[in-house]
Amino acid sequence: MAPPIIPVLPLNLPLAELEVGKHLYWQLGNLKIHGQVFVSSWVVIGALLTLVVIGTRKLERNPSGVQNLLELVWDYIRDISREQIGEKAYRDWLPFIGTLFLFIFVSNWGGALIPWKLIHLPSGELGAPTADINTTIALALLVSLAYFYAGLSRKGFRYFEYYVDPTPIMLPFKIIEDFTKPLSLSFRLFGNILADELVVAVLAFLVPLIVPLPAMFLGLFTSAIQALIFATLAANYIGEAVHEEHH
Repeated sequence: MAPPIIPVLPLNLPLAELEVGKHLYWQLGNLKIHGQVFVSSWVVIGALLTLVVIGTRKLERNPSGVQNLLELVWDYIRDISREQIGEKAYRDWLPFIGTLFLFIFVSNWGGALIPWKLIHLPSGELGAPTADINTTIALALLVSLAYFYAGLSRKGFRYFEYYVDPTPIMLPFKIIEDFTKPLSLSFRLFGNILADELVVAVLAFLVPLIVPLPAMFLGLFTSAIQALIFATLAANYIGEAVHEEHH
C-alpha cells in the first residue's frame, strides 16, 4: 500500500498579511516618525494658540465671547488642580494640568468634528492625535515624569520612603503601581477615542446622515469626559507625590 501523500505548504507562503492601520512615516536618519500624528497635533496646537490669541488680544473687565470662555475653562482647571494637588502646591502645576486638559479636549473633539479622512496623504490617514497610542503613551509618560519630579523637588530623597511605607514588603507592589499608572492612563484614553471613531465610521458607512448623528453627540460627551478624567488623575498623582501625609 502506497504511503499517503501529504501536501506541503511552501515556507514563504504569506499566511498573515493583515495590517492594522497604515501610517505615514517620516525618516530622520535611522528613526521613523509617525508623520500623521505630528500633522494632526500641529493642527490642534494651532487651533489652541489661535483661540488664546483671540481671547486675550483685548482683555476686558467684563469678559464676553472667547475671553469669557477662556476664563471659565481656566477657573474649571484651577478648581480641579486645587482640589487634587492642594492649596500650597497647585499653582506650580496649574499650567501643566491646563495644557494636558486643553490638548486632549481639543484633540478628542477634533477627532469627532473634523473630517480628517477628506485630507489625502501619500500613505496613511489623518485622525485625532489621541486616537494614536503613541500620543497617549507620550502624554502618560509626561505625567509620570511630572509626579516623580514633584515628589523629589518637594521632599528630596525622602520621597523614596513611600516605596517601603509601611513595610519593605510593599516595595515591589509600589514599583508595579508606578508602571501601571501611565499604562492605565494611556490605554484608557486611546481605547475610548479609537472606539468612538470606529463606531461613528461604521454607522456612517451603514446608515449615512441619520444614525451617526446621535453617536457623534455621544462621542463629543465621551471625549470631554476622557479629557477631564486624564487631567484629574494627573493632578491626583501629583498631589499624592507632594502631600506629606501620603508618605
